[in-house]
Amino acid sequence: MKAKGVIGVFIAWVLIYVIFMFLIWHFKPSQEPFLNPGNLELMMRQGVIVGLGAIGMSYVIMTGGIDLSPGSTIALTTVVVALVLKATNNPILGIGVSVLVGLIAGLINGILVAKLKVGPFIVTLASMLIFRGAAKGFANEQTVGSVPDTWLQVFTASLAKSERWQLIPKGAWVWVILLILMTVILHRTVFGRNVVAIGSNEKTARLCGINVNAVKIGVYAICGVFAGIAGLMQVSRVQIGDPTIAAGDELKMIAAVVIGGGSLLGGEGNLIGAAIGTLIMTTINMGSTQLGISNWIQEIVTGLIIVVAVALDRYRMTRPAKIASA
Repeated sequence: MKAKGVIGVFIAWVLIYVIFMFLIWHFKPSQEPFLNPGNLELMMRQGVIVGLGAIGMSYVIMTGGIDLSPGSTIALTTVVVALVLKATNNPILGIGVSVLVGLIAGLINGILVAKLKVGPFIVTLASMLIFRGAAKGFANEQTVGSVPDTWLQVFTASLAKSERWQLIPKGAWVWVILLILMTVILHRTVFGRNVVAIGSNEKTARLCGINVNAVKIGVYAICGVFAGIAGLMQVSRVQIGDPTIAAGDELKMIAAVVIGGGSLLGGEGNLIGAAIGTLIMTTINMGSTQLGISNWIQEIVTGLIIVVAVALDRYRMTRPAKIASA
């Protein structure tokens, strides 16, 4: 996705934000203005989990794949991290475990997709059920509560008055730093170029000597790691391990990638665009909640936005062919 496309998505987010500013000012004058530091901070706190997952999902989608398991990986991570924290009260170990759980989940997906030659939709649909079942098994089909207080809570905690200079919560800074890092990897490394090449034309990529299987395993491993980090943020927020949590989050991640300009056909995408896509969905949810709009209406609106984004992507992908044949 070119810079022009990212700017277009950013402008769309700004317009959506302005619309909610006006609606809340007009219909809910007693509430605080929608544009205030507290709302912007809350937006980043609410968006960090899906935003982190969307980074890994972008890599998978750019290869022409799909991953339906990140929501289940998040749930599994929350359970395992909660159990580890209860047993050791060691937050550093909790961070390591979250990355390890995500990495193992991602490697399982990647190896199955690469070696079995089965469509990623089927593979990750199966792993979604397996990881969710494993989470319920580890948790004995109940939440893992009484997680000890540790400094992990600061990742998703509200900023104190003395911390307002940080602008956004610490977990959001983790999101921003990792977003920059993975953008550099995508655009400045051989691995990143191979990801785009495989999504553009896998057969040509093989003929050019690219180890397609290794790259596919790598992108699913990346997706798993980011789901694991998102699971850590979930523990930071709710302080429990919940095997039922994050159901459907993988769809929000896919939606963020598509809204941000990623193509489900592969070969095109932008991590910054996916981050803005996350903010668009978060803005819609926050603004609708403050207006008192029901959740079911919010879901319909988000779904319609996804349909429009996919339609625009398809139009954009077919337009050059039409021009060439004219």
